Amino acid sequence: MWILRSVLIAALLAGLTVAIGRFVETPRWLPALVGGLTLALAVPYAIVRYRRWSYAIREDALYLDRGVITRVRTVVPLVRIQHVDSRRGPVERATGLASCVVYTAGSRGADVRIPGLTPEDADDVRETLKRLAIRADGEDAV
Repeated sequence: MWILRSVLIAALLAGLTVAIGRFVETPRWLPALVGGLTLALAVPYAIVRYRRWSYAIREDALYLDRGVITRVRTVVPLVRIQHVDSRRGPVERATGLASCVVYTAGSRGADVRIPGLTPEDADDVRETLKRLAIRADGEDAV
Protein backbone atom coordinates (compact mmCIF):
# COMPACT_ATOMS: atom_id res chain seq x y z
CA MET A 1 0.00 0.00 0.00
CA TRP A 2 2.86 2.36 0.80
CA ILE A 3 4.43 1.67 -2.61
CA LEU A 4 1.07 2.31 -4.30
CA ARG A 5 0.84 5.61 -2.41
CA SER A 6 4.35 6.51 -3.64
CA VAL A 7 3.38 5.81 -7.25
CA LEU A 8 0.22 7.91 -6.90
CA ILE A 9 2.15 10.82 -5.37
CA ALA A 10 4.70 10.65 -8.21
CA ALA A 11 1.91 10.71 -10.79
CA LEU A 12 0.22 13.60 -9.00
CA LEU A 13 3.43 15.64 -8.88
CA ALA A 14 4.14 14.92 -12.55
CA GLY A 15 0.58 15.99 -13.42
CA LEU A 16 0.97 19.13 -11.34
CA THR A 17 4.20 19.89 -13.19
CA VAL A 18 2.36 19.51 -16.51
CA ALA A 19 -0.37 21.90 -15.29
CA ILE A 20 2.20 24.48 -14.19
CA GLY A 21 3.91 24.06 -17.56
CA ARG A 22 0.75 25.35 -19.26
CA PHE A 23 1.12 28.72 -17.50
CA VAL A 24 4.90 28.98 -17.15
CA GLU A 25 7.35 27.96 -19.81
CA THR A 26 9.15 24.81 -18.63
CA PRO A 27 11.12 22.11 -20.44
CA ARG A 28 8.98 19.28 -21.83
CA TRP A 29 11.02 16.70 -19.95
CA LEU A 30 10.44 18.31 -16.53
CA PRO A 31 7.26 16.32 -15.63
CA ALA A 32 9.07 13.04 -16.39
CA LEU A 33 12.02 14.15 -14.26
CA VAL A 34 9.77 15.15 -11.34
CA GLY A 35 7.78 11.90 -11.52
CA GLY A 36 10.89 9.74 -11.95
CA LEU A 37 12.79 11.44 -9.14
CA THR A 38 9.79 11.13 -6.84
CA LEU A 39 9.52 7.42 -7.65
CA ALA A 40 13.26 6.93 -7.18
CA LEU A 41 13.05 8.39 -3.68
CA ALA A 42 9.57 7.38 -2.49
CA VAL A 43 9.51 3.69 -3.47
CA PRO A 44 12.75 2.75 -1.64
CA TYR A 45 11.54 4.81 1.33
CA ALA A 46 8.27 2.83 1.35
CA ILE A 47 10.18 -0.47 1.21
CA VAL A 48 12.46 0.49 4.11
CA ARG A 49 9.44 1.79 6.06
CA TYR A 50 7.73 -1.59 5.59
CA ARG A 51 10.81 -3.54 6.68
CA ARG A 52 11.28 -1.44 9.81
CA TRP A 53 7.66 -1.71 10.97
CA SER A 54 7.03 -4.33 13.64
CA TYR A 55 4.79 -5.03 16.59
CA ALA A 56 4.67 -7.54 19.41
CA ILE A 57 1.89 -8.41 21.81
CA ARG A 58 3.09 -9.56 25.21
CA GLU A 59 1.29 -10.32 28.45
CA ASP A 60 1.79 -6.76 29.77
CA ALA A 61 1.80 -4.46 26.73
CA LEU A 62 1.68 -3.89 22.99
CA TYR A 63 5.10 -2.95 21.60
CA LEU A 64 5.52 -1.08 18.30
CA ASP A 65 8.78 -0.26 16.51
CA ARG A 66 8.74 1.85 13.36
CA GLY A 67 10.35 4.68 11.46
CA VAL A 68 12.96 5.28 8.79
CA ILE A 69 14.53 8.63 9.56
CA THR A 70 13.20 8.89 13.10
CA ARG A 71 12.85 5.58 14.92
CA VAL A 72 9.80 5.44 17.18
CA ARG A 73 9.30 2.77 19.82
CA THR A 74 5.92 2.76 21.51
CA VAL A 75 4.77 0.74 24.49
CA VAL A 76 1.03 0.59 25.16
CA PRO A 77 0.30 -0.98 28.56
CA LEU A 78 -2.69 -3.29 28.23
CA VAL A 79 -4.44 -1.66 31.19
CA ARG A 80 -4.51 1.63 29.20
CA ILE A 81 -6.44 0.14 26.27
CA GLN A 82 -9.98 1.53 26.02
CA HIS A 83 -11.15 -0.33 22.93
CA VAL A 84 -9.79 -1.96 19.77
CA ASP A 85 -11.13 -1.77 16.21
CA SER A 86 -10.28 -3.66 13.06
CA ARG A 87 -10.65 -1.28 10.14
CA ARG A 88 -10.73 -1.63 6.33
CA GLY A 89 -10.80 1.55 4.30
CA PRO A 90 -11.46 1.60 0.54
CA VAL A 91 -7.78 1.25 -0.41
CA GLU A 92 -7.28 -1.51 2.15
CA ARG A 93 -10.31 -3.40 0.83
CA ALA A 94 -8.99 -3.05 -2.73
CA THR A 95 -5.62 -4.49 -1.70
CA GLY A 96 -7.04 -7.18 0.60
CA LEU A 97 -5.59 -5.62 3.75
CA ALA A 98 -6.87 -4.31 7.06
CA SER A 99 -5.66 -2.36 10.10
CA CYS A 100 -6.08 -2.76 13.81
CA VAL A 101 -6.59 0.48 15.75
CA VAL A 102 -5.96 0.56 19.50
CA TYR A 103 -7.49 3.45 21.46
CA THR A 104 -5.77 4.23 24.73
CA ALA A 105 -6.64 6.07 27.91
CA GLY A 106 -4.04 8.77 27.44
CA SER A 107 -4.06 12.47 28.06
CA ARG A 108 -3.89 13.08 24.31
CA GLY A 109 -6.66 10.64 23.42
CA ALA A 110 -3.94 8.72 21.61
CA ASP A 111 -4.51 5.81 19.32
CA VAL A 112 -2.11 3.31 17.79
CA ARG A 113 -2.61 1.77 14.37
CA ILE A 114 -1.20 -1.54 13.14
CA PRO A 115 -1.45 -1.42 9.33
CA GLY A 116 -0.93 -4.01 6.62
CA LEU A 117 -2.68 -6.97 8.22
CA THR A 118 -4.91 -9.48 6.51
CA PRO A 119 -8.54 -9.11 7.62
CA GLU A 120 -8.26 -12.36 9.58
CA ASP A 121 -5.06 -11.21 11.30
CA ALA A 122 -6.64 -7.86 12.16
CA ASP A 123 -9.55 -9.67 13.78
CA ASP A 124 -7.16 -11.99 15.64
CA VAL A 125 -5.07 -9.07 16.92
CA ARG A 126 -8.23 -7.27 18.01
CA GLU A 127 -9.52 -10.30 19.91
CA THR A 128 -6.12 -11.02 21.48
CA LEU A 129 -5.72 -7.45 22.68
CA LYS A 130 -9.28 -7.40 23.98
CA ARG A 131 -8.76 -10.63 25.92
CA LEU A 132 -5.43 -9.49 27.38
CA ALA A 133 -6.78 -6.03 28.25
CA ILE A 134 -9.71 -7.56 30.12
CA ARG A 135 -7.33 -9.85 31.99
CA ALA A 136 -5.01 -6.91 32.83
CA ASP A 137 -7.88 -4.74 34.10
CA GLY A 138 -7.16 -3.62 37.63
CA GLU A 139 -3.37 -3.98 37.45
CA ASP A 140 -1.06 -0.98 37.54
CA ALA A 141 -0.22 0.37 34.10
CA VAL A 142 3.50 1.01 34.53
